[in-house]
Amino acid sequence: MSEDRRLAVLRAIVQDYVETSEPVGSKALLERHSLGVSAATVRNDMAVLEEEGLIAAPHTSAGRIPTDAGYRLFVDRLSTVKPLSGPERKAISTLLDGAVDLDDVVDRTVRLLASLTRQVAVVQYPSLTRSSVRHIELVPLGASRLLVVLITTTGRVEQRILETGMDLADPESERMLASLRSDVNGATVGKTLADAAGGLGELPTQVDPAARGLLAAIAAELTEVLVEQREERVVMAGTSNLVRSGEDFPSSIGPVLEALEEHVVLLKLLGTVTEQGSAVAVRIGAENPYAGLQTTSLVTSGYGAGSDLVAGLGVVGPTRMDYPTTMAAVRAVATYVSRILAE
Repeated sequence: MSEDRRLAVLRAIVQDYVETSEPVGSKALLERHSLGVSAATVRNDMAVLEEEGLIAAPHTSAGRIPTDAGYRLFVDRLSTVKPLSGPERKAISTLLDGAVDLDDVVDRTVRLLASLTRQVAVVQYPSLTRSSVRHIELVPLGASRLLVVLITTTGRVEQRILETGMDLADPESERMLASLRSDVNGATVGKTLADAAGGLGELPTQVDPAARGLLAAIAAELTEVLVEQREERVVMAGTSNLVRSGEDFPSSIGPVLEALEEHVVLLKLLGTVTEQGSAVAVRIGAENPYAGLQTTSLVTSGYGAGSDLVAGLGVVGPTRMDYPTTMAAVRAVATYVSRILAE
């Protein structure tokens, strides 16, 4: 029972400190929270929490603030992550439903996350290495040019124009193209990009000799797209939110901003997100492996079409963070983006 009571005291200290940014004393706790115990009991509980390294006294203040370990226990013991309000959910659907392509989805998502959480938002572009082929389309353009369109499960669309040297309006060419369209999709749809490239390589020996020249040209264009090494990318928004929280960083905000500018760092952090599944993960303070981010907390989730998680998104902010609200926003946005990619 005493452990539950001390957890209630810790929870109250975290909530008050996040809200006010002022160290919390026993008197303030009793005034703001219905703890149902005496001032002496609260002081004793706070002394035990301090001994356990869950709260600390900054400088000579009479109040206490949570440590990284205190925040960790608070987050681990959250029984539920509070759902977003109706207007917040509507804001997500309204903004993201208007997206016209993958770039627009990513851009809107990062701005939305920064706005909802008032933190720095980071969104990793879907990784091509985790993408599969959804569909390949072959569209005649005029007499002899062919538009080759590759659509991946992550919403990426790649297009190439091929000069065939054939009359594509000819009925025989139309039939050949329809057959090739079927063959190409049969060899690639549902496969990873690397496997799809391999499937294309085996196709020319399996089709009508008259179509082999055109198929070889189409396969060459697609293979170039499929095996192209793409730079993994991450986009960021809301840096000004961090600057407004300057007092939350003990020495300087400089190391945090420098770490955020290193996109390789962010990619490494978000790169592990897909391994955790769609659950929301929280890294607090020194749990972050990069020195520049050890005064921050990182709240992340994976996203993707269906069960295939292809990238991560999340927010970075001071450890003095409204964890339940931030976790709810990250979870809701990741769920909604996943739904869009699956459509």
